[in-house]
Order: sequence, then structure tokens, then C-alpha cells
Amino acid sequence: MSLTSARSAGPAEAPPPPAAPAGSGAGRRTYGLGPLLLRLHFYAGVLVAPFLVLAAVTGLAYTVTPQLDPIVYGTELRADPAGRTALPVSEQVAAARAAHPDGTLTYVAPGADGTTTQVVFTSPELGEDQHSVYVDPYTAQVKGQLTTWFGYTPVRTWIDDLHRNLHLGTVGRHYSELAASWLWVVALGGLALWWRRQRGSRGRLRRLLLPDLAARKGVRRTRGWHASTGVWLVVGLLFLSATGLTWSRYAGANFGAGLDALDARTPVLSTALGGADGPAAGGGHHGGAPTAAPPVDPAAIDDVLRIARADGLTGPVEVVPPADVSSAWTVEQVDNVWPVRLDRVAVDPAAGTVVDRSDFADWPLLAKLSSLGISAHMGLLFGPVNQILLAALAVGLLCVIFWGYRMWWQRRPTRADRRAVVGAPPVARGAWWQLPTWAIVIGLPAVFLLGWVLPLFGIPLLAFIVVDLVVAAWRRRRSGAAVSA
Repeated sequence: MSLTSARSAGPAEAPPPPAAPAGSGAGRRTYGLGPLLLRLHFYAGVLVAPFLVLAAVTGLAYTVTPQLDPIVYGTELRADPAGRTALPVSEQVAAARAAHPDGTLTYVAPGADGTTTQVVFTSPELGEDQHSVYVDPYTAQVKGQLTTWFGYTPVRTWIDDLHRNLHLGTVGRHYSELAASWLWVVALGGLALWWRRQRGSRGRLRRLLLPDLAARKGVRRTRGWHASTGVWLVVGLLFLSATGLTWSRYAGANFGAGLDALDARTPVLSTALGGADGPAAGGGHHGGAPTAAPPVDPAAIDDVLRIARADGLTGPVEVVPPADVSSAWTVEQVDNVWPVRLDRVAVDPAAGTVVDRSDFADWPLLAKLSSLGISAHMGLLFGPVNQILLAALAVGLLCVIFWGYRMWWQRRPTRADRRAVVGAPPVARGAWWQLPTWAIVIGLPAVFLLGWVLPLFGIPLLAFIVVDLVVAAWRRRRSGAAVSA
């Protein structure tokens, strides 16, 4: 996911003059931000782009999972209404329990409009996985059983795991966080470089948005496609970077801490009955399986659903049994398609009342934005339109990265005495430490803070600077030795 838009500078980009020798005491010559942006963009494009390619390819695969699930698991997921009325959910749960006598009932997602009812069981040996039993709501016939992960089918779980961590577990999550941490940097940096390149030119807006079709070949033509495509993608790439970071390992933890500090988490739904201190339901079945759930009377689920529907919970819902004898049932809407329906109620079936309610409209703004952003990142918020936009972003990103590497190849020296495999960086070393004083005073604390909040931005950035300084020192020393000789 990168706008790698300048490697975007070709040979026409003049390198900055060399820095004054270290320790000379002479006045330090300073230059603007352009050379620094260009060199940083080059490093990020060459070294981070492979991780962005992985994220784009796996993300592209994930966009088709809503259509893939019914194809692969049509037997389990589909039911034929044929003009029939759905049976009581309690009968469906009883049928699922008969087919799956072991495990703890975790939640039930009643079927509707030709879909089966999903009855989910957990047990300690499954860990985070679950056993989902699919029941025809019109006949109470068990259609099949799958091992799921938070409701995801095995295919969707496999693709999701590939996108998040390449099936490498916790270690693999570093790849996706690295990609998300640098995506916004190369996107904004590329945009700034392309804007800077076009300043003062006639028809700047057209030149920003459209490639130079007059250029028939070479770096100029490749750069035009690379940069102008990146401009079209930049808003979407920034969105993917921000939403991807919210559930990453390190940056996501910092984001969560920020929500806690601002009291901007999803409101907790109290499930305590009769003044008892029962556990609170903050996230339904996604918060984990209950640890000491009492035996559940399947007949109670019908009353629970009736009370929740009467209280205004429409559309697809999930029903979560009580965690213990002092807790209420939970019913939560799970419609993530715009306009979303994510209201929740805690129900006491014995008293026939709603003991607590949490409406999406009353959530803190940051909690709303986080929920909507994640839904859009997953391709759910606007249905197929959302999926198409995400797929276009992924394909566009892959094209931008390809053109970036192509520029690197096209800029390589080809003379017999200077031939090289790839091109050199488009600006001389020294941009790191030749900034104006004001940029250093403001920029260093800002970069340090960003590196603290986004560790997989800060650590690679430090590595880029160290490598640049070490190579520059080595070349100066070799050059000095050659002059002495």
C-alpha cells in the first residue's frame, strides 16, 4: 500500500550540494524538505513496498470472501423458505444440541431470508475456535457443522489469517503493521513530491491528476503513471493505513489506550440482574466464551427474542446466553451494512423485561468512527460497492508499486564502465542532516512521538538513517584513502 511516488524524481532532479565536513565549524548549509522527502520516499518504496505488495494481494483476496462463502458452504449456509414459516428458535437450538451434545452454547444467530440458523458452541480444547452447527429454520434439520473463528467460515478464516499475519502467528503480524505504519508516510510524501514537482507549471491540476501522455517511454512516462495514479488513490490509502493500525499489535494497543484515556470505548452493556454484580457485556461473543455459564434452557431464547424485538431490535441479531445465574441474556444487532444497526439489549426472560440497553446512536464519536472504519476496511459497510472500492485500491496500489520499481530499473546506469543492476537513490546522501533549523526543532520531537506511538514506523526509520550514515562515512573514508594514495 504505497504511493511510492518518487522514487518519482528522475535524473532531472538535481542533488543537493555536499554537506560541510563534520567538525569543520563552518556554517552548516541547509536545504528544504524536498531532498529529505525524496530520499525517505525512495527508501520506503524500495524496502517497505514488498510488505505492501503482500498486504495488497491478500487484501484483494479477502474482498471476495462474502461471495466465496456461499459457493463453498452453500449446503451449510442456505435454506429454502418455500413459503414456510420459521420454527421457534428454541426448537432449532435443541436440534443443534442433539447433533452436538458437547460444549458450551455461546451464541445463536437466527436465520432469515433463506439463510440457516447458526448455533455456536465452544470448548476449552478449541481455544479461540468454535463449532458452528447450521440448522434449517423451516424444518429444524441440521444442515452441517463447521469449525469457525468468531463466526467466520474456515475459508474466510484462512484468508483473514493470511492477510493479518501470513499464517505466521504473532510474529507474522509485524508484516501487516509495518505496511500500515508506512503506507500513510509514502502516500503523503509522494503526494507532496508530486505537488512540488508541478508547482509553477501551467495546468497544474491536470498534470497532477493525469499522466504525461506526451512522454512515449522512459522514466518520465513511468513516473507520470506512478504519481498520478497515486494521487487518485491517496485518500483510500490513508484510510486503509489508519483503520489497519487500529487493530495492529503495537500501534493498536496504543490506540486502545488512547480510547481508554478519552473514555471513548464502546459502552458496556450491564447484564446484572436484581442488583447483583453480574458481568458486563461489552462485545458479545467476540469478547470470548463464558467461563462458568449455567445450563441454558433452550425454551428461554424464544421469550428473549420476543422481548428484544418488541424493544425495537430489528434485522439480523445474535443472542448470547447469560454468563452466570445472576446475569441477563444479551441480544445484539449485527447489521454492519449502511445504515448500520448495532444496538444491544440485556433481557431478563423470567421478568419479561429489558434490564439495560445500549444504542449505537449514543456511542462516543471515536467509538462510532472506529466501528465504521473497521467495517469499511473489511468490505462490509456499503456491501458490494465497498468490496469493489477495496479491490480497486488493491489493484491500483500494486500498479503504483510496479511503476515505482520500474523507475528504479530505468534509472540504472547502462554505460559499459558504470553499469549497475538498478538505479541509485535520486538524491545525494546528506538530506537527513541538512534541514533548516526550524524543521529540526519541530520535526525531531514530532518524529520521536510518532515513532513511540507507531513503533514499526520508528524502528525502520532509525534503521534507514543509520544505514545512510554508515554508508556515507564508509564512502568518505574510502574516497579520502584514494586521494591520499
